[in-house]
Amino acid sequence: MAKSAEAFRTISEAAEELDVPQHVLRHWEEVFGQVRPMRRAGGRRYYRPLDLDLLRGIRVLLYEQRYTTKGVQKIFKDEGVKYVSELGRRSAAGESTDVRPVLEGESEPPAQADLLELGEAEALKAAPLPPELRRTLTALLTRLEGVQDALDQASLALEAIEAERE
Repeated sequence: MAKSAEAFRTISEAAEELDVPQHVLRHWEEVFGQVRPMRRAGGRRYYRPLDLDLLRGIRVLLYEQRYTTKGVQKIFKDEGVKYVSELGRRSAAGESTDVRPVLEGESEPPAQADLLELGEAEALKAAPLPPELRRTLTALLTRLEGVQDALDQASLALEAIEAERE
């Protein structure tokens, strides 16, 4: 018999539901202070439905949208916990969770009727990016995020070395 949607989940149940290992949930608790499951005697974690929405939102940002840990922390700072939780709820409902920033010159694709009202030059400017250009930009963005992760790790290593010298 399955638990109701409002029931609390243990870490193993939450990990299975989110399709991530338990140690990842523990790590997210350390990295994202906003994740605070309820704890019972002995330190056993119990995740409320709101905690699961937040974790789903973090998972969307890290795994689907390919944000770095620092990027997700910035989203928490700029947009707040409710925003990330809403992403989690949308993901659970099977709705779109695309949150990537709009590239310069790109906007929502115009409706066909809107294109007909524009002149030919304006219609070309308003058209969405070609798929191959979008793939190229997405690949570059992924590489840049990898470089950012490497820089973040190098920065932390340098800080640790400086702390040891002092």
